[in-house]
Amino acid sequence: MTDAPAPTIKLLSGVSIPVLGLGTWPLDDDEAATAVEQAVSAGYRLFDTAENYGNEAGVGEGIRRSGIERDQVFITTKFNKQWHSVDGVRKAFEQSAARLGVEYIDLLLVHWPNPDQDRYVDAVKGLAALREEGLIRAIGVSNFKPAHLQRVLDEGLVPDVNQIQLDPRHTRAESRSFHAGHGIVTESWSPLGKGGDLLQDPAVDRLADKYGMTPAQIVLRWHIQLGLVAIPKSANPLRIKQNINLFGFELTPDEVESLSALDTGDADITDSDSFGH
Repeated sequence: MTDAPAPTIKLLSGVSIPVLGLGTWPLDDDEAATAVEQAVSAGYRLFDTAENYGNEAGVGEGIRRSGIERDQVFITTKFNKQWHSVDGVRKAFEQSAARLGVEYIDLLLVHWPNPDQDRYVDAVKGLAALREEGLIRAIGVSNFKPAHLQRVLDEGLVPDVNQIQLDPRHTRAESRSFHAGHGIVTESWSPLGKGGDLLQDPAVDRLADKYGMTPAQIVLRWHIQLGLVAIPKSANPLRIKQNINLFGFELTPDEVESLSALDTGDADITDSDSFGH
């Protein structure tokens, strides 16, 4: 039996993206295929992978194993800096689509801006060309700061999505505000925290006890109520089911704020001016 899928929000391009999906880093092909197949049964329709993860083939295999129709899932992948040119993006698309075993990709993203290379604007131009041809349905960037986005906007290009590291300890208020001002949807990677103890925080535990939910469900509900798209990774069948079971309860505005108050700033966020691939 398949559970009800997550609600969706509409992107600038007109397509709708589920508000909760399955992240797949650092699963290998076999692990990704199994997790994706289980996730489809649990109601997931958004699947996030990347060239750099090395598991696009596994994600595609999991979708095929599930038996779900292609147009019922929203597939997201990302490409590396070697493809940052208009023609390069086309090659990146062709290779990712081949690994995934699909004819089109719902959302293709520039994985990192790599400003030292200074070709990310051309990469977004390449994405716009692919969207015009119907090879992708939406344009994405990842780990872009407002300054990077402004360069893109200045060329008359508006990404549908910016996928950034975001959780209650890293609320990324400046980026979220910039995105909102331009109609860009914010998608949270590592939504449950990256290598920390967020899920053991007393503020999270209190709400988990109050609502009879897991700490992860509380944190993911915070993302949803802020209007974000979240892509938690799990290969555990129980966690996969729990993480999407978020739509039968609601945090109060004060409770959302109490989690946002855990913010520690951006000091330990990976700096996309100096890191990328």
